[in-house]
Amino acid sequence: MTGPAAKSARRWVVVLAAFVAAGCGTVEQRSAGGEAVDVPRQLKSRQVIVTLAPDTPARWAALGSAIAADHGLVQVGAFPLTSLGVQCLVLETPPTRSVDETVAKLRADPRVESAQVNQAFEGLLPGYDDPYASLQHGALEIRANLAQRWSTGNGVRIAVVDTGVDTEHRDLRGQVAGTANFVERGEESFAEDRHGTAMAGVIAASANNKIGIFGIAPDSHVIAVKACWHPRASSMEARCSSWTLAKAIDFGVGEHVQVLNLSLAGPRDALLGRLIERALSRGITVVAAIMAEGTGASFPASYPGVIGVLGSDSRGIPRVPEGLTGGPWLVAPGTDILTTTPHDGYDFLSGSSLAAAQVSGVAALLLALDPSLPPTAIKARLLESSRPVDQSSRPGAVAFRAVDACMAVASLVPAADCR
Repeated sequence: MTGPAAKSARRWVVVLAAFVAAGCGTVEQRSAGGEAVDVPRQLKSRQVIVTLAPDTPARWAALGSAIAADHGLVQVGAFPLTSLGVQCLVLETPPTRSVDETVAKLRADPRVESAQVNQAFEGLLPGYDDPYASLQHGALEIRANLAQRWSTGNGVRIAVVDTGVDTEHRDLRGQVAGTANFVERGEESFAEDRHGTAMAGVIAASANNKIGIFGIAPDSHVIAVKACWHPRASSMEARCSSWTLAKAIDFGVGEHVQVLNLSLAGPRDALLGRLIERALSRGITVVAAIMAEGTGASFPASYPGVIGVLGSDSRGIPRVPEGLTGGPWLVAPGTDILTTTPHDGYDFLSGSSLAAAQVSGVAALLLALDPSLPPTAIKARLLESSRPVDQSSRPGAVAFRAVDACMAVASLVPAADCR
């Protein structure tokens, strides 16, 4: 299946995000290195997302045109969020006007249900480390190999909301049950999308096929939902926006997936929060990465009910962002993780994105044994079966617990022995 970024766009970081639309032009932006970047329209700056309350398509169209005209804005997109029953308008703020003031005026308009900046996000997979690191030490550290004696995630549907996935990779053929694209021009780049391909490999690479690696849940079914984009070819950097992520999460809810893997992080976002709440209420387990850089907990990992995951270094110690509170937080290996890359490649990569993907795989192992488990129960079992992380070098009030796939599965299999 296929489906059809604000003061300068606020950044979301991906811890490595049909319908009536208008205005498909592109503008030239430049990367940190100075080269020109042709940005998809869903990720451009100075955009505002407005939601309209449930109504008829004709009424939505009329309201959208009137609101844009009355506020002197250009409508560059429109799409429904079926799971919320609302219509979204994407309006572009002229360079001469303040985006924040525009949002405030729109929020005061009685015809508008909500208004917010179309925020930007990035993938949190900064690159790769020593290529001679021990093969798949991450999967072995969380004891996924032992857990697979009782569960391989058979039939569990996992939406990988990310960049695209190279579906023709030899270790992923047959593992991707469907694809959807919500990034302009994204259809052509699935085979070049490194971030999403890496996440899919961690979760669901084929096992016992005499090639490559094995995934944490090798018999699960990945739905590759493209909401992020690589601004430079062959880079692990991935960018998403509120616009693309909203459509992607809404799609996942509509497809009745059982797990949403969000290997990304950024500022708190009201619209995405509503969608995540809807997903959780529908029994969908949501796993998200925690940004190791910056301050405070990352959204959506910090959202109530979401399973937030930090990546650990080679000693099993998590990289903790300044100001992180709450918890306890789950920790999974995030350094030198061997996974799939486009064109039948493999590489050692690092980042909390990979840690989150591993936990999504463990969630699938549990759901294959008991599909009725609600998100609250999945999170509780993961925490209860995990091991306390030694904090002698970093004393503090925040607790961290290392994921143990075998003990998590053993909580559902009375005869299981993880020795």
